[in-house]
Amino acid sequence: MAEPAREELSALAAIFCGPDEWKVLSRSETDGTVFRILTKAEGLKGADVPLELVFHLPLNYPSCLPGISVHSEHLTRAQSMTVKEKLLKQAENLLSEPMVHELVLWIQQNLRHVLNQPDTGSGSAKCTFATGTIVDDGLWLTLVHLDHMRAKTKYVKTVEKWASDLKLTGRLMFMGKMILILLQGDRSNIKEYLILQKTSKVDVDSSGKKCKEKMISVLFETKVQTEHKRFLAFEVKEYSSLDELQKEFETAGLKKLFSEFVLSLVK
Repeated sequence: MAEPAREELSALAAIFCGPDEWKVLSRSETDGTVFRILTKAEGLKGADVPLELVFHLPLNYPSCLPGISVHSEHLTRAQSMTVKEKLLKQAENLLSEPMVHELVLWIQQNLRHVLNQPDTGSGSAKCTFATGTIVDDGLWLTLVHLDHMRAKTKYVKTVEKWASDLKLTGRLMFMGKMILILLQGDRSNIKEYLILQKTSKVDVDSSGKKCKEKMISVLFETKVQTEHKRFLAFEVKEYSSLDELQKEFETAGLKKLFSEFVLSLVK
């Protein structure tokens, strides 16, 4: 991670020093840093709206935009997507310099205006996806491995909802104890999916208590190539054998991906 980004993280930790205001969710030498900021901003009715802002700083940040995810029990999904879109648009004006604090201040001052705009609603997702396309041109493909699912029914429904909300297609695949998620769509939306997967209490631990997903690994990601199948929907599928799973990958034009990354999981 670049020195300006390290300095920014230290400054943010000092600024957001209240109870639970700041939390680093993950650090990686390959994927960068993911952290959460809890703040408030004035909403449509003048009351404060609690906001959970999750930022993903890639290794080449601030030369590239951060990943941003917005959550609030006081906002609809469409409103949260609109806030994310506006933050990414604002971030484009700050590219090449540390920007997270500026973005938080901006939404604190402008949330009411953002929510009051006529396009806040069903059409906002289109703007969000268009913004992502400008930054990360074209479809992307990501293969994710999960270690286990204890609360399988709830977990599956949550994954399906996230994929639907973020306009992602692909497969949730079960073969014996193996669990794979193949995601296809806009790269910024895949990034947001991964943030949701890592930061939401989507499963339960051995005592039955809700917990976050800690046993997740991204096996592979690439821009969709001409030989790759375009998935039309997100489907949950069970496979009775490794051969059956292999055929799914081969049909999708992903034979090499299966050989290099999936086979090693069964050895």
